[in-house]
Amino acid sequence: MSDAQSPLVPTLRGDLNTELRRARVASTLSIFTSSGTLVCCALPALLVVLGAGAALSGLVSTVPQIVWLSANKELVFGVAAAMLAAAGTLQWQARRAPCPADPVLASACMRVRRTSMWIFAGSAAIFLVGALFAFVLPAVLG
Repeated sequence: MSDAQSPLVPTLRGDLNTELRRARVASTLSIFTSSGTLVCCALPALLVVLGAGAALSGLVSTVPQIVWLSANKELVFGVAAAMLAAAGTLQWQARRAPCPADPVLASACMRVRRTSMWIFAGSAAIFLVGALFAFVLPAVLG
């Protein structure tokens, strides 16, 4: 049995990196919920600003759920904020999670950690853009 197959060598699938896997899954789910904020509010506003009302009309007739998302934007943003909070908490807990001693596995562990953090940051940025279009700009513009 090689070292890589030995039960003494931790792998990324072992209990050692459960925190990292949870953080990555939560970050990935948060990007999907944050994307809902763009679909509900930023995309329609952008199309109207660009003078593409006909395109928005066609989009709404093709995907009528956009109207429901826009009508329930508080719920959409609440769910997205809850997912971001969960992902942020798991990221914080996993920030000091140990990586395996094996250089190859340690490199993979650090790559997963960085990727997860970038996904989380992207989710937060998407959420903020959606909030800008849904709540801030309507209040400022009138």
